[in-house]
Amino acid sequence: MQYPTLNTFFRTVGQDQQLAIKEALQVLQILEDQALGTNKFFNGNTVGLVDISFGWLAYWFDCMEETAGAKIIKSNNLPRLHEWIKNFKQIPVIQENLPGREKLIAYLKTKREKILSRIFISNGH
Repeated sequence: MQYPTLNTFFRTVGQDQQLAIKEALQVLQILEDQALGTNKFFNGNTVGLVDISFGWLAYWFDCMEETAGAKIIKSNNLPRLHEWIKNFKQIPVIQENLPGREKLIAYLKTKREKILSRIFISNGH
């Protein structure tokens, strides 16, 4: 499954990226307000299927933000989602199965460079 609104910021720069960040924030705000609410996890006090489904936000999304130079999920704009990420990453089985951060950053940098170069070429530059 792809989340085009959530990953568009990774595939864009400049004004397009700023627009993508605003759209991602809107989607994440809905996720925080309507799905997470005031719970520790989407399932309440324990991890459930929805937490696992959105687990990529806790690690991949953070690495995508770093690679694209755009911090979207912050404690001051999405405090409950930010806290959920911290809680999710503290679960031992999650910690044990996360990929190496440096390898993931390197992979994402290469991926982003390829995406942006294709866009640059297709726009006739």
